[in-house]
Amino acid sequence: MKSIDIYHFFDQHPRILGEGAVIERLRRGGFELDPHVVNSAFIYDDINRAAIEMIYRQYLDIGFEYELPLVLSTPTWRASRERIEAAGYGSRDLNGDNFQFLDALRASYGPYAQMVVICGLLSCRGNAYNPAEALGVDEACQFHAWQAERLAGAGADFLLAATLPALSEAIGLATALAGTGTPYLVSFVVRPEGTLLDGTPLKQALAAIEDAVNPPPLAFMANCTHASFLKSALVHREHSSFHVRERIIGLFANTAALTPEELDNSERLVEEDPDTFGRTIAGLHADFGLKILGGCCGTDDRHIRSLAAQLC
Repeated sequence: MKSIDIYHFFDQHPRILGEGAVIERLRRGGFELDPHVVNSAFIYDDINRAAIEMIYRQYLDIGFEYELPLVLSTPTWRASRERIEAAGYGSRDLNGDNFQFLDALRASYGPYAQMVVICGLLSCRGNAYNPAEALGVDEACQFHAWQAERLAGAGADFLLAATLPALSEAIGLATALAGTGTPYLVSFVVRPEGTLLDGTPLKQALAAIEDAVNPPPLAFMANCTHASFLKSALVHREHSSFHVRERIIGLFANTAALTPEELDNSERLVEEDPDTFGRTIAGLHADFGLKILGGCCGTDDRHIRSLAAQLC
């Protein structure tokens, strides 16, 4: 399918549905995730491929039913060259193959396919909840360029660097994404105090990336963050600003109002009632104009269906 003009897509649609959790749902379903690439190699096994296809089709079916534009992310959150080689998949094009997998699912929905965009998903090298593991700017650019080039070359509609805990790696990653010539977004894990996990205020983080990287991100997002945390962060008097509220356009939200440290050490998944989740997340559009709204940890098709109903 021909790549969609993402600039026009975002301008055209004031409310865009995001997918819900994928990795957490596979784990809860008893599937074994690869210690290196997590779910990126699921497409090469019939049983695993069927499981991940079912999850993505649920989100596609919801978007189709409610006639909402939809964002899907490639299952490549942990598909860096380093991890692919460690997992023994060096001869495979995990990034390109995962995009083709999603592109084929999208195409199977006929005319609705034009309302579905696929982002090539990347993240930090280390623990997304531990900013101490973040790469420096130059090292991050070099490390992430390989994956960015493969996702862009495969035809992703845009690139998304997500679950970022620290500014230094975010700048380097954004530089790598900008170098592909493909539009891209940068998404952080956000504290209620209006900072990244490394303590950088949001207004400083956005300004630093916009000043250092050419072209700058199309926009910014938050993910793996509870809605109440982002709401608090966006209105923080010292660490936020009108520019921050203008440039952050979306949230893939957790259902648990837990800190990253609490989530990382949690032995059980804390869920939120789907109707509560739907009302709360949809409220971010009314309150802040956020347009890309979906789910992260704790969500499934019930939460995304409730959100879709609230967005219509």
